[in-house]
Amino acid sequence: MKYQTTDFRNGLKIAIEGKPFIVVNYAHVNPGKGSAFVKAKIKNLETGQVLEKTFKAGVDTVDKPDMEDREMEFTYSDMDGYNFMDMKTYESVHLHHEYVGDAKNYLQEGIRVNILYFNERPISIELPNFVNLKVAQTDPGLKGDTAGGGGTKKAVMDTGLQVNVPLFINEGELLKIDTRTGEYVERAKQ
Repeated sequence: MKYQTTDFRNGLKIAIEGKPFIVVNYAHVNPGKGSAFVKAKIKNLETGQVLEKTFKAGVDTVDKPDMEDREMEFTYSDMDGYNFMDMKTYESVHLHHEYVGDAKNYLQEGIRVNILYFNERPISIELPNFVNLKVAQTDPGLKGDTAGGGGTKKAVMDTGLQVNVPLFINEGELLKIDTRTGEYVERAKQ
């Protein structure tokens, strides 16, 4: 199946020359003289490389990729990578470090993620927007520091992620972290 340039929208997953891409943004351009075209910024889902590409409006087509999102639960990591359980089939899936990338900083036992498959092989992990992580190491909180103080310090979470946190945060506290930015949001309910 093919997509026409009129099908383009932000977030559309497409395949070009057998490679998976996502449309980051696009614009239909009608120059007045000559034929209309679509200028698109696309991101390779395997490499993360962002390209700008021009398509002839109404003429060029792109392939619809063989992609599937599967809900998985992280079970454990080992020397070779990370192990997940498919929530529909309950089969175990092993991903090497290269597929997991920076998502490793948010993985904790029992977290549910979506793994994107392209041509029956996993290519990326989509994390929930927020996760709760425990502070493994930080300087002690200072007496009298309040939430409005504005000062921050480094904290290492139990997954190894380093986060800037307010001065009043102590080791052992559970914090809500934004996985898109890697930033502290608030204390989480215990």
